[in-house]
Amino acid sequence: MIEIVRQIIREDCRRTIDEVSMLVGISHGTYHKILTEDLKMRRVASKFVPRLLSVDQKQHRIDVCLDLKENAANDPSFLSNVITGDKTWVYAYDLETKTQSSQWKSPESPRLKKARQVRSNIKSMLICFFDQKGTVHKEFVPTGQIVNAAFYVKFFKRLRVDV
Repeated sequence: MIEIVRQIIREDCRRTIDEVSMLVGISHGTYHKILTEDLKMRRVASKFVPRLLSVDQKQHRIDVCLDLKENAANDPSFLSNVITGDKTWVYAYDLETKTQSSQWKSPESPRLKKARQVRSNIKSMLICFFDQKGTVHKEFVPTGQIVNAAFYVKFFKRLRVDV
């Protein structure tokens, strides 16, 4: 029975315990025992990665990194010429300090209550570029604008930056 279960799992490792126990004709518990104790298997989820790269894409990244490393080694001021950027969502809050929310009360009046601040539904995307000295440029992206390669091409042309 152990070999039958091993073969079924080798054919399709995504099958559930219920599927295989019905297919083989054994109980759920017996199948689970064979998998965990006899075959020493456990069910794990796939690791989520941002993107899967081809061999050529990986090699291109390595080549670019080696080129940058060589430039940094040969030119001590190389890194001072590097500008990088990032984008993030900025949420609107109606912030009120503890002092601003304080009130006078008598000993008999109930204690004041204040809800925790939560993220607002109002949000804007902020793009920011900086170098080793600090912020070079920052601006809010217009509402509804999709930020993709075409957006950045227009953005850099507007700023007169060579792309």
